[in-house]
Amino acid sequence: MTISAYPLTWPTGWKRTHPSQLEHGRFNKKVRQAGSSWSMAQDLSIAEATARVLAELQRMGLGREDVVISTNLVLRLDGLPRSDQKAPADPGVAVYWEDRRGGHKVMAIDRYHRVADNLAAVAATLDAMRAIERHGGAAILDRAFTGFTALPAPAAARHWREVLGVPNTVQTEQTLKDAYRRAASAAHPDKGGSDKAMAEVNAAYEQAKQELGYA
Repeated sequence: MTISAYPLTWPTGWKRTHPSQLEHGRFNKKVRQAGSSWSMAQDLSIAEATARVLAELQRMGLGREDVVISTNLVLRLDGLPRSDQKAPADPGVAVYWEDRRGGHKVMAIDRYHRVADNLAAVAATLDAMRAIERHGGAAILDRAFTGFTALPAPAAARHWREVLGVPNTVQTEQTLKDAYRRAASAAHPDKGGSDKAMAEVNAAYEQAKQELGYA
């Protein structure tokens, strides 16, 4: 199967969270203040949340080469999401991995406003599921992960110009925004579209902004 780390490859058949239902994240880190015994809660960075995901998968016996973390954040040289960039319109994340038996698994979350919080939610879910194994339920864990089997990705992704309906010429930022609004209106599930079509439009818009320098 072909999975892109950027832009987001949302798994086939997984329901999307409507933008109006997005929540503020509940994940943070404690930072102790200099010269004080008090610590403050701070938001996780993309790098910190990514590290949590990789650490949980490593505890399952998986290496970095077995994992694809897919988001609408452009990538670092090592293929992981970069922290120093504007938050994407679609904060969803999908983590794909190949298990020890060669099966392909995926876990996708788009419940929160921030990409880092959705990544942390994946890590927390993996940790909770591993607790089943820690308490002697290895067979139960295998059955639980069956629900996270990755379906084949779409055969070929369309270019963002085709998805947004813009010609093969350099576009102004306003022209791009107008094209996105039209495409999003037609693709939205509430307007007769589908979750899959809306995800494609969001991914195309993020890719267009990056390519044209409007991110």
